[in-house]
Amino acid sequence: MIRPVRADERSALATLQSYLDAPVPELLASVGTVGSCLVSVDDADRPVGYVLAVGGSDTHLAELVVHPDYRREGRARALLRAVIDRAEPGTRVTLVVAVDNSPARSLYESVGFNTVERRPGFYADDPGASDDAVVYAYEIESD
Repeated sequence: MIRPVRADERSALATLQSYLDAPVPELLASVGTVGSCLVSVDDADRPVGYVLAVGGSDTHLAELVVHPDYRREGRARALLRAVIDRAEPGTRVTLVVAVDNSPARSLYESVGFNTVERRPGFYADDPGASDDAVVYAYEIESD
């Protein structure tokens, strides 16, 4: 199940965020003021994954993570679909991913995201990732 995050789940999100290659704790601290967060929950209604979306003229997916024990169950896909389904018609959903992150890129493309830009050196400060990034976008059709 996908639902909005609750205020009492900040520590669970921080734990999930630790599974990201380059976590940005300031993003979680800003949930509710600059962005929104949806969670994927287990049978006990505990968050096992989340997507953090930052609004504006576009919706940008700043972070997407699923706990390793819950991967390959369709949770990331469900989180992406939930963001897309909640987006306003005529806007687009964007995200940035390392060029060498083939599993993530395959997921995004299978959901309908298209490559719109390549950013050389985007991850130059992150020793764990390729320097280059790919920007993806999903266009929300107007009514």
